[in-house]
Amino acid sequence: MFKLFVLEDTIRIPPEKFGDPLKQAGHEQLRMKYEGMVDEELGYVIAVTDIKVNPTGKIIPGDGATYHRVSFSLLTFYPKIQEILEGEVVEIADFGAFLRVGPIDALLHVSQLMDDFISYDEKQGVLMGKESRRKLSSGDHVRTRITAVSLARGGGSGKIGVTARQPFLGKIEWIKEEVKKIKSESEKEKAIEKAKQKEKVQND
Repeated sequence: MFKLFVLEDTIRIPPEKFGDPLKQAGHEQLRMKYEGMVDEELGYVIAVTDIKVNPTGKIIPGDGATYHRVSFSLLTFYPKIQEILEGEVVEIADFGAFLRVGPIDALLHVSQLMDDFISYDEKQGVLMGKESRRKLSSGDHVRTRITAVSLARGGGSGKIGVTARQPFLGKIEWIKEEVKKIKSESEKEKAIEKAKQKEKVQND
């Protein structure tokens, strides 16, 4: 999900920044260039860290700036298909919910929420299952699996599609209910098996 890339580049330090510490000026230039960028190889760039600027710069005739080689690290968010992640619901619409995952929002389409007929209550801002009566609203935490990733070219925002229609996915409270139910059934089965063995021993 989160990755750290080590890169090298050349940065331009404009004349008005000559009085600033070189590392600070370099950090500003790299932040402007990289932070917030979306790249097919890097993913979503969150922050520039560990900057090392070569103090020896070059001057190009006709340009008053200096150019320096720099090495640095990029903290990125790189979503992969089939990856499981948790996010907070930040918006509900009639077609689904948007989840905040890392630095972006992923779409949980209404068809991927649960095995139930779902209705949208605009006044309450919730999606509700007809049979299960389960509700999803803003602020809920949901565990999902990534089903589609499209990292836009040229600095676009990109898109992530997720599903909750698989075992142990969905709203965290629903998962807890599911686990509790399975444990209860397992304990019941063990008790029945134990009773059968006891009865068999007595009959023997």
